[in-house]
Amino acid sequence: MPLTNRRRNMIFLTIMLSCILTSMLSTALTTALPPIIAEFDVSAAVGQWLTSGYSLVMGILVLATAYLTARVPTKKLYLSALIVFTVGIGMDAVAPNFSVLMAGRILQAAGNGILLSLAQVILLTIYPVDRRGSIMGIYGLAVSAAPIVAPTLTGLVVDVFGWHMIFEALFVLCLLLCGLTLFTFSDLLETKVQRFDVRSFLLCAIGYTGFLLGLGNLGVYGIRQWHTLLPLIAGILGGIWFIHRQMHLEAPFLELRIFRDTTFRTAVLASMLTYAVMIAASTLQPFYIQTVCGYSATVSGLVAMPGSLAMAIVSPFTGRIYDKMGIRKLFLIGSICMWISSLLFVRLQLDTSMVYVACINTIRTIAIGCLMMPLVTWGMSKLTHIQMPHGTALLTSLRTVSGAAGSAVFVSMMSAVAAASSGIHGVQVAFFCISFLAAAQVELPFLCVRRKK
Repeated sequence: MPLTNRRRNMIFLTIMLSCILTSMLSTALTTALPPIIAEFDVSAAVGQWLTSGYSLVMGILVLATAYLTARVPTKKLYLSALIVFTVGIGMDAVAPNFSVLMAGRILQAAGNGILLSLAQVILLTIYPVDRRGSIMGIYGLAVSAAPIVAPTLTGLVVDVFGWHMIFEALFVLCLLLCGLTLFTFSDLLETKVQRFDVRSFLLCAIGYTGFLLGLGNLGVYGIRQWHTLLPLIAGILGGIWFIHRQMHLEAPFLELRIFRDTTFRTAVLASMLTYAVMIAASTLQPFYIQTVCGYSATVSGLVAMPGSLAMAIVSPFTGRIYDKMGIRKLFLIGSICMWISSLLFVRLQLDTSMVYVACINTIRTIAIGCLMMPLVTWGMSKLTHIQMPHGTALLTSLRTVSGAAGSAVFVSMMSAVAAASSGIHGVQVAFFCISFLAAAQVELPFLCVRRKK
């Protein structure tokens, strides 16, 4: 039965609201990390796993979305993922210790991993090609601006009500959203009976987890310690075995052959670099403001506010620009802005004005608005409907895990340098290394994107 415009718009609204709530949780705790670390008496390297671990689990669960999308009816799958996410929020709202808090974050990540990937497939399916850029631009406002807005809101909430209120408020909103999903959604995607490839899923999970743990421990233990070497070796071997298995299966768990498409391959690489820089900077900035400079969570949130507003303004327009002009100019402008903001963060001092920090952060958020959803739309543009769930799962998973790796590596680096010298020096060194990732991304529009004729 064809979708009416009214039903299509209601589905879009539901997806927007759910993605706003779920996306907020990916960075909401960056501002709340210092008080959480203090309350539960854990180190910064351990505390950052509330964001890195969240991204890791989310990235792993995204991998299963291609199978779940084809096997489980759309409405049932979307609602189930939202319920899992809601249960995780409820656990964190009453968490008595760090372990329970971490367990709740894992459930949130599991639900969000399915929701975000499924949402993209649904939107790219129910809207015609000539409207996808605009629709994904508006959708990008939800998934891109929400993580940027979250630190501003949570900063105010933490200082006034405490960090538990973040989860208490979102728990109520998620319950209401479950009811809305129940009444608006329908089974939009075709399903078929197929076997879940448990071995491939486990191999990929081992690859992701081992590689991320190894990178996270690199800044703390160095390359020669078993804490670093064993996870890295396990991750590399697991990844190689996974790739070999997919290339020899008649019906692979994930269709890796789509990487032969230059557009998709470039979009994935650029998205990974964007997320690594974005999540690392989003995690380091509150540490600099609150721990190093001694300001409150409210100040940290207010510093992020101009960037949040800039993101809200930029995101819808980038979709329209993409529809008219293609990806090249957005890609170039976004990459340059990301690089400049990373270089400017290197110059931070103990007495640096928070207005200056807010300006740098705004440049970074504009870059994210130019890159995030346009890269997704562009990367999916040449994939078939059969390939699209695989492409979405791969892109979302790889960029998410890349973000987790960026946070783990650079927070560990900051902590190691800070322990040997000072907190401000640790922040400077971390951002100096981040700037090299941003510089690498600047090359991609020139090398991999043709001019639109």
